[in-house]
Amino acid sequence: MKDKKQRIILVGKSQAGKTTLTQCMTDQQLSYHKTQTVQVINDRFIDTPGEYLEQRGFYGALSVTAADVDVIALVQSAVEEGTMFAPGFGFMFCGKPVIGIVTKIDIANEEQMKRADLYLKNAGAAICFPVSSVTGQGVKELNNWIQEL
Repeated sequence: MKDKKQRIILVGKSQAGKTTLTQCMTDQQLSYHKTQTVQVINDRFIDTPGEYLEQRGFYGALSVTAADVDVIALVQSAVEEGTMFAPGFGFMFCGKPVIGIVTKIDIANEEQMKRADLYLKNAGAAICFPVSSVTGQGVKELNNWIQEL
């Protein structure tokens, strides 16, 4: 049994579903609120404001915040047309494991989910998890993967 919880930072555009996913994964009631500052949830998840990805001026803060985590999770909404993740974006985290999480799959079609998966893999995600925080679809698989860390 491991003594230390592995820490995961969630990086994604505003309204990608980062906060809702942490609420779902920590058995909290789902409620929307805009993340204004970096938040640590259950000493495991680090939820970042969307601006950390949307504005390049915050990349330094994002990099510093990620320095003490074990896994980088790039979060992409399946219903978002484009992406804020540049190809190879995950490489800025100095070799830390990078995963992708495709959110909002309960309201997306197959093509949208494939597109989001491709965005994340192009950004450097080694593996992608499709999830819905509303229905819980895919959350068990993501939780199982995290438990194996």
